[in-house]
Amino acid sequence: MIVRLARKQDFPAFLGLAAQVEHWFGPMVEDPGFHGAVDQHIRRSTALVAVSGSDLLGALLFGAKPPVYHVHWLVVSEKARGQGVGGALMADAVRRFVLGPGSIEVVTFGADHPGAVASGARAFYERLGFTPAEATDPGPEGGSRQVYRRSVI
Repeated sequence: MIVRLARKQDFPAFLGLAAQVEHWFGPMVEDPGFHGAVDQHIRRSTALVAVSGSDLLGALLFGAKPPVYHVHWLVVSEKARGQGVGGALMADAVRRFVLGPGSIEVVTFGADHPGAVASGARAFYERLGFTPAEATDPGPEGGSRQVYRRSVI
């Protein structure tokens, strides 16, 4: 597996990943706002992909406005979950974009959201040293959301 900056030609694979998680996050594949966000992150070199051969295993969109950094979107393909892809994407993002000191924030599922357990997102972020913080606005599908935060030195 290689983690690298995303390229324009990776865009269809981003949509493929989005299709796998729309049941948790709401519509993205046909959403012009999502298309624009992916395109903007690719142009700004703040989008990463994890690849193995020609397979896109995962992708991450990152925002860096020190001292607060944001994971805007992180998805690992169904077939690659539990294999270290998400951790590799996060490690590469921190290495590339985080200058510290500050904090990294991500909005993920609230504890009562069906995706909280099924996706493993909350446990994933906790393994990476994130802690649950304040609740935030519900997702587009109506499910609860919560900020997770990690300090960086």
